[in-house]
Amino acid sequence: MNGSTRWTGSIAKNVVRVAAIGDVHCKRDSKRVLRPVFEQIADEADILLVCGDITHLGLPEEARVFLEQAVPVLNKIPVLCVLGNHDFESGKQNALWKQLSGAGLIMMDGDNLEIYGVGFTGVKGFGGGFGRMAVYPWGEQVVKDFVKEVEIEAEKLETGLSKLDPGPRIVVMHYAPIRDTVAGEPPELFPFLGSSRLEEPLNRFAVTAVFHGHSHEGYFEGKTSANVPVYNVSVAVLKQRFPERAPFFMLEVPVKS
Repeated sequence: MNGSTRWTGSIAKNVVRVAAIGDVHCKRDSKRVLRPVFEQIADEADILLVCGDITHLGLPEEARVFLEQAVPVLNKIPVLCVLGNHDFESGKQNALWKQLSGAGLIMMDGDNLEIYGVGFTGVKGFGGGFGRMAVYPWGEQVVKDFVKEVEIEAEKLETGLSKLDPGPRIVVMHYAPIRDTVAGEPPELFPFLGSSRLEEPLNRFAVTAVFHGHSHEGYFEGKTSANVPVYNVSVAVLKQRFPERAPFFMLEVPVKS
């Protein structure tokens, strides 16, 4: 999608129920694994966010399996998605984007839209590390290119947030914007799990919540330095945090009636 889109419709409530899930890693043989999860989401949520790694190897046949399982939500509620690093693995990310958007998913890459009074923007994000231990663009060109990638993603995020109207704002991404939600992973992996550069735009706007995936061994919840709530909704994390129920997280967002 491009530019700003406004979802048309109404909800006779003062609260919008936003469900989020990430890192489903659909494979060719993932038949019906997710179908019950999506059925429950369709029954309980008003909007679904998918935080990347929709596929395992970035293959169109894996995306097709995902779409077959996602039918319950596609037929009922808006589904907003970003791609993850696994979706880039086979170099077919552009084909995946067209395939998923053609099936009705709202694909985001710095885009912005409003649904039921809640503003949304999303980016994939990238790595680079956090705080004083972040990678800086110095030395070899490959290091500079690595840092430039996350700077581009942060600029997309800034642009998307700047175009949203005042009110509740939700951000969906794949990589983590803070260290807290990747803590628990080996420290050597931190530069590849997210970047503080993604946190900076979040702190400059009144963001209601941020959802990301990517870190399978991280923590479920954290906050930016400006107290913006951040949720790691990787399926692996959700299964550990909420073992008694289906692996998705639901946030109730108050809106003006």
